[in-house]
Amino acid sequence: MNQEKTMNENHYTNKLINESSPYLLQHAYNPVHWYPWGEEALEKARNENKLILVSIGYAACHWCHVMAHESFEDPAVAEVMNERYISVKVDREERPDVDQVYMNAIQLLTGSGGWPLNIIALPDGRPVYGGTYFPKDRWIEVLKLVSDFVRNNPQKAEEQAENLTAGVRSEDHIPLTEYPTVFSIEDLRNTFNNWKKSFDTVNGGYKGAPKFPLPAGYLYLLQYHYMTGEEDALKAVKNTLDKMAFGGIYDQLGGGFSRYSTDAFWRVPHFEKMLYDNSQLVSLYAAAYQSTGIPLYKKVVFETIEFVERELTSSEGGFYSSIDADSDGEEGNYYIWTKEEFEKIAGNDATIVLEYFNITSDGNWEKGKNICFRTASDSEIALKHNITENALSEILTSAKTKLFYARSRRRRPATDDKILAGWNSLMMKAYTDAYKVFGEKSFLDRSLMNGSFILENMKQSDGRLQRSYRKRKTSVNGYLDDYAFTIEAFISLYQSTFNENWLREAANLSEYTITHFFDPLTGMFYYTSDLDPPLIARKTEINDNVIPSANSSMAKNLFLLGTYFNNDEYLKMSRSMASMVKQHALSGGAYYGNWDTLISWIVNPPCEVAIVGDAYESYRREFDRYYLPNVLFSGGQSDNSLSLLANKLVPGQTTIYICRNKTCNLPVTEVSEALIQIEAFKVELTT
Repeated sequence: MNQEKTMNENHYTNKLINESSPYLLQHAYNPVHWYPWGEEALEKARNENKLILVSIGYAACHWCHVMAHESFEDPAVAEVMNERYISVKVDREERPDVDQVYMNAIQLLTGSGGWPLNIIALPDGRPVYGGTYFPKDRWIEVLKLVSDFVRNNPQKAEEQAENLTAGVRSEDHIPLTEYPTVFSIEDLRNTFNNWKKSFDTVNGGYKGAPKFPLPAGYLYLLQYHYMTGEEDALKAVKNTLDKMAFGGIYDQLGGGFSRYSTDAFWRVPHFEKMLYDNSQLVSLYAAAYQSTGIPLYKKVVFETIEFVERELTSSEGGFYSSIDADSDGEEGNYYIWTKEEFEKIAGNDATIVLEYFNITSDGNWEKGKNICFRTASDSEIALKHNITENALSEILTSAKTKLFYARSRRRRPATDDKILAGWNSLMMKAYTDAYKVFGEKSFLDRSLMNGSFILENMKQSDGRLQRSYRKRKTSVNGYLDDYAFTIEAFISLYQSTFNENWLREAANLSEYTITHFFDPLTGMFYYTSDLDPPLIARKTEINDNVIPSANSSMAKNLFLLGTYFNNDEYLKMSRSMASMVKQHALSGGAYYGNWDTLISWIVNPPCEVAIVGDAYESYRREFDRYYLPNVLFSGGQSDNSLSLLANKLVPGQTTIYICRNKTCNLPVTEVSEALIQIEAFKVELTT
């Protein structure tokens, strides 16, 4: 409210005032005549023959705030922008399609990218120049130089725009594979051996800095270890998860992860917290706990979920997008401490607590300030101070409670409270993953609530999804990742409940996606729907990154739904997609980790476990005690409409069938017997 009042007192408003995105609303009172991305701005640029200035960022972005304060809030800078350009503000989280196109352009121009992303384009949207953050004086200089260059050299500007646009259009082109590709266990071994060269065996993650969590890659490495017994794969996962959980990237007082670490040790975070990171890391740490039984991983899951419940959960059942890096105009200000204030709050136990979190007089970060991170285990700290681990736990619990309370009285970073379908679905799946590992019914309840929220508020009567929801209004037609992640989450909900409605919702969304996103010329899916107004390029997202690519997720969905519904066309599409990326996956490491999971399913088809009878739920919960990444569960009280369950009911008993490739072993009635059959398939692969 205070921020809005201050802005209003400047007497500036622009076209962003009617938008719902919190990021766009942050700029609604700038003296810049901002437009949202859309036909109005593009038509104005064409009619007035003006260059377009496209500035892309997001609400939690530190350097976006810096440039806004230095330049976009300055009337002198705004005068130059308003005179020479039609200025368009874009929330990259609401319009990732626009961000993709212009991020590709800036990477072609400069070899790197980031946010804020500032692109200067011709009136038809084709880019001619761009960069990321510019200091005020340099920004004014660039604005004048580029507009003068285009006016005085129209032919050269046209050539630049044409070349850049051609580059953007060809950036992610993958030709259709004409012949069936053979997949083998040797492919998986070669992929791992290439990937292994980049492991940071000391600090975890990839070598060097910055370090980003790449959850899809480490989920695959867990599965690869399960399939092959490769100990180096498990070591890489454990080392990475241990170092992240000890690092400053993990909020040691409040739970949850920041977006990335700026250093090579996971200690100095870029302080914004994103829903997509925390959701995937819940899934990863839950799977790692199930695989290893390491108590630290359970602690991280429960604390991260507690953070999400406390700070990113809407009363309606949705999840908010992010929490800002900045408060009081300073990055990380909410999370950092001086030794004196930390010591005062910790009280009599300060010596132990200071050492535990590496708090020093000089500071472990900037300007004498400290970030909480760990470098020693509980047992090492307890031994050094000659106390028991239980005593240490009591000291830490008390100190963390007091420190967290003191921190909560500071000015809190802003929350971007828009609700995005795809990111919500990642969190929905995280809750089901945590439920399957830990059996907490509240986790399943939250997941079911979110699934219902998406169906009731974001799915439209024509079968499509809206991407964004805020204050009871939806906006922006959904993108491929919204569909792919929602389908994946609904499949996971089926596997946790055996309620076929979720599986059928997943199938319906898949049919819609095939109709409106599929490209028969490549066998892949476009990122945008055929109902969306065209941009200068229609992109196809392939690489996995901090979020899995929409195509890899969609390919996995088609494999799972093809198996559940005995749909050979889905299975053929999935295999074709995997074939097209196979050569890239061999050397792509974590950036093809989600694809690697699919390829592993093709190499070693999942066991299909059907549980039929009155005790199906307790049997399914018993299976959940085990790490079984290569198993598809189905079940219920009757052999209902799913082909995997057909003719499997034995009256008066609960029966388990272990099948693969439409062939079943003899049925059993004990989970222990079923596990022996599942293990036999795994041994078959490793011998």
